[in-house]
Amino acid sequence: MKNRRMFWRIVEEIEASITRGEYVPGSRLPPERELAEKFDVSRPTIREAIIALEVREKIEVKTGSGVYVLQSVNQSQTQNKINAFELTQARALVEGEIAALAANTITEEELVELNKTLIMMENKSYIEEADQMFHNIIANSTRNGALIKMFESLWALRASSPKIIDDYDSVCSKDNQKTLDEHTAIYEALAASDASEARLAMHKHFNRLINVLFDTVEAKSLEEVRRKNSEKRDLYSIDNLVNRLS
Repeated sequence: MKNRRMFWRIVEEIEASITRGEYVPGSRLPPERELAEKFDVSRPTIREAIIALEVREKIEVKTGSGVYVLQSVNQSQTQNKINAFELTQARALVEGEIAALAANTITEEELVELNKTLIMMENKSYIEEADQMFHNIIANSTRNGALIKMFESLWALRASSPKIIDDYDSVCSKDNQKTLDEHTAIYEALAASDASEARLAMHKHFNRLINVLFDTVEAKSLEEVRRKNSEKRDLYSIDNLVNRLS
C-alpha cells in the first residue's frame, strides 16, 4: 500500500507540474534516473508512474528517445485556432524582448556558440536545425526562467499544429541568404551589447517572415483558384460537351 500511495503521489505531482507549465507540450520529461532521485523513490516506482501518466494520455513514451508531454484536449483545440501569422507576431514580441535582455546577459562563450550556428546556416541542409539552436541560445542566455518557458512554449506550438508546420515549411526554404544575414545582424547587436539594435534586428527578422508567409499563402490561394477555374472550364467547355455527347 505504501508503494502504491507513493506511485500515485508521483503521478499527481508530475501532472501538477505539467499543468503549471513546468513541462510544456512537446517537451521531454527528465530521465528515469533523475526523476527517481528527485522524488527519492526507486526506478520501478517511477516506471509505474510513467505507465499511469501514459494511460491518462498526459505523456507519450518514445522508445529510444524519451518521455514527452502531450497536449491536453483543450490545449489542442486552442492551438488549432492559432495560425502561423499570430504565432509569428507573438514570437516577434517575445523574442524581441529576449534579444534586448540578452544583449546585457549573454556571455563570450555563448556568443561563440551562437557564431557556430551562423556557420551551420551556410549549409542549406542544416539551416532549420541551426535556426532553432540560434534562438534557443539567445533565450537561455537571459537567465530568466519565465522568458525561457515562454520561448519554449512558442517553439512547441510551432511544431504542434500541422497547418503551422506546413506554412513554416513553405517559407523556411526560401531566401536562405536573407535568413543568414538577419541572424548575423542579431548576433552583431548582441556582441556589441546593444539592446535596442538587438530588439530591432529580431523584429526585422520576423517582419520579413510574416511578409513571406503572406506571399506564400496568397500564391497558394491563387493556385487553388486557378485549379478550380480549370476544372469548371473543362466541365462547361463546349468542345468537351460535344465529345461526351458524340
